[in-house]
Amino acid sequence: MRVAVDFEECLKDSPRFRAALEDVEGDVTELEQKLDKLVKLCIAMIDTGKAFCLANKQFIHGIQDLAQYSSKDALVETSLTKFSDSLQEMINYHTILFDQTQRSIKAQLQTFVKEDIRKFKDAKKQFEKVSEEKENALAKNAQVPRTKQHEVEEATNILTATRKCFRHIALDYVLQINVLQSKRRSEILKSMLSFMYAHLAFFHQGYDLFSELGPYMKDLGAQLERLAVDAVREKKEMEHKHSTIQQKDFASDDPLLEYNVDAASGVVMEGYLFKRASNAFKTWNRRWFSIQNNQLVYQKKFKDNPTVVVEDLRLCTVKHCEDIERRFCFEVVSPTKSCILQADSEKLRQAWIKAVQASIATAYREKGDSPEVEGKPSPSRGSPETGAEPKEKLLKGESSLQRVQSIPGNAVCCDCGLADPRWASINLGITLCIECSGIHRSLGVHFSKVRSLTLDSWEPELLKLMCELGNEVINRVYEANLEKTGVKKPQPGSQRQEREEYIRAKYVEKRFVERCPAASGGKPRPRSQGPQRHSGSPEGRAEEEEGPPTAKEQMAAALRVRSNDSGFQHSREQLASAVSASTLYEPEAERPEAAASASRDARPDVPGLQLYLASFQKSLPGMAEALAHGADVNWVNAAEGRSTPLIQAVLGGSLVTCEFLLQNGANVNLQDSKGRGPLHHATVLGHTGQVCLFLKRGANQHAKDEEGKDPLSVAIEAANADIVTLLRLARMNEEMRESEGLYGQPGDETYQDIFRDFSQMASNNPEKLNRFQPSDVQKP
Repeated sequence: MRVAVDFEECLKDSPRFRAALEDVEGDVTELEQKLDKLVKLCIAMIDTGKAFCLANKQFIHGIQDLAQYSSKDALVETSLTKFSDSLQEMINYHTILFDQTQRSIKAQLQTFVKEDIRKFKDAKKQFEKVSEEKENALAKNAQVPRTKQHEVEEATNILTATRKCFRHIALDYVLQINVLQSKRRSEILKSMLSFMYAHLAFFHQGYDLFSELGPYMKDLGAQLERLAVDAVREKKEMEHKHSTIQQKDFASDDPLLEYNVDAASGVVMEGYLFKRASNAFKTWNRRWFSIQNNQLVYQKKFKDNPTVVVEDLRLCTVKHCEDIERRFCFEVVSPTKSCILQADSEKLRQAWIKAVQASIATAYREKGDSPEVEGKPSPSRGSPETGAEPKEKLLKGESSLQRVQSIPGNAVCCDCGLADPRWASINLGITLCIECSGIHRSLGVHFSKVRSLTLDSWEPELLKLMCELGNEVINRVYEANLEKTGVKKPQPGSQRQEREEYIRAKYVEKRFVERCPAASGGKPRPRSQGPQRHSGSPEGRAEEEEGPPTAKEQMAAALRVRSNDSGFQHSREQLASAVSASTLYEPEAERPEAAASASRDARPDVPGLQLYLASFQKSLPGMAEALAHGADVNWVNAAEGRSTPLIQAVLGGSLVTCEFLLQNGANVNLQDSKGRGPLHHATVLGHTGQVCLFLKRGANQHAKDEEGKDPLSVAIEAANADIVTLLRLARMNEEMRESEGLYGQPGDETYQDIFRDFSQMASNNPEKLNRFQPSDVQKP
């Protein structure tokens, strides 16, 4: 039992003992408040649930009445009766759940509060009483004159008796405290465990019930498809009429609140606003403002030439302005200046803010769809992986399940071979059946992150990651030595215990992974990194004759490629010139000597170096193999400026490689020796897709490098409108969430929509994010 208050200190009655009592008493008081609150919430939840069941019963009675009314239609009557019976059974399950909740939460916690905490309070009262008597006895004993022997003896006897009584009461009080501190853990957890088991039983019962009803519902759906053709056509006609009438009603309500980003005239919105002058007097003037041609302009008179406030809306942000005396103000911020405007009402202010935000979003798409330089577009700097994915994979309406299952080996579970898997491990890049996915989930997210292919929403970069790996690639790594160990792979009908032992041995213990060559004396590793050659080709025959290269040979070759990669170094020099800051991105460790030094320094950690090199080479199989051999995902290469695999993935230009490292625990804010993290490097290189990804994954955009520059200042120097706007939007969204106390919330809809559009373009149409053509960059 964990001792909250020491018994020895109790006998001493030291200040330390009194302080410990004070802490415990305050903690118990707070515990009682929390438990009372939880019990009240539980009671409210049960009452609400019972009201829901009552309303549901009335609804079911309505279904039954409708079924009786439809007695002439056998299909309707049979279906409604079957559905009402199933819903009635679910109400019974709900009732059982509420009863179990009342017993597990309400009853158990109330008993704990009324009995155990009350005992504590009673013991506290006795302790305080005897403590006061002890103090009085001590004071009286101290005040007795030495000449009055009779009074001295009487005071001494009273003090002795009081001290004895105090020790007994204090020891009992400390015992009660320690017992309470120990018991409350078991009581709370036992109550919650019972509550969770009740939910488990409830959902199992519901699943079994609707599993039986599923075939009938599927058959009924097939019948309804034939009956729904006319209904769909009529519904579309009604929706068209409804939309037309609704737009007319909205327009007639207040025409000034209307904006249209697709207006033929090019004017998104226009109207009068007060503008605060930038002079010393800060005067306010009423001007006619309009949003047109991707600009915010105003004019005093109709014949006056418009004055441009913001030349490019992609470089600005808009937000509420509440720190001035005037009402209905908002601020438009660009990289060079700020403009404070005032609307006539709150509705107008909101309309103007939404119009500016919508225009910003439209400006992204228009600039991304129209190439800035005629001719064949160059590969995207936002995500250089352009033509790797077939076009049929991007067809609208194709589900995540279909795309992932189309990868070789993904049509069956990676661990047991069951057909048509509906679950996936996103950090491993494999598909799983429901049984194996439950075992993967029990391993913990540091080993496997499980997600449904049909129930969960999939971000484009994550979906692309799943399509880049697959069961065949991962099993070549994690089952390389399976036959040598003599362990049999589970089958679809295998017991759960057998599957669990196999999966734990495969992914946690990594028992079937080929031993790392550094530890096995140069033993060759499986050829899973880099492109696969068929045995019929000349390269394949040569490889079979000479044998597979060792890991040391592979890394030496990779380092030679890095040291001789003039194209990569030249592109970095070009970018440094375009940014007009040649010292911001000087080539590092691109020399053969540095590469050799990196090989020498990193030799004790072969998997870490393999991950480091594979990240730059965009080899996901090689990265997966390195992680299987125990590579640290945040491995630091001291010979190359403390660069990490994630930074190398940025330099390699692969969005999906960055996503793979992040899903496997890479630190998005780990900096190199010059204080630059992945977000810094992606901004310098102009990789818009990677910037969007890092911001979504919580990158710190306020971090500064050794020159005192944050990513936003770098993007402004490079005049990269996409990255400037992404960083501005992320910063504004962060400020809004902090001011409104929305910690942990994703942000407003405009912010989410814009980042969603960038993610789609970076993964599916990366050429739209290209902002610089080779001719735009001046050679140094």
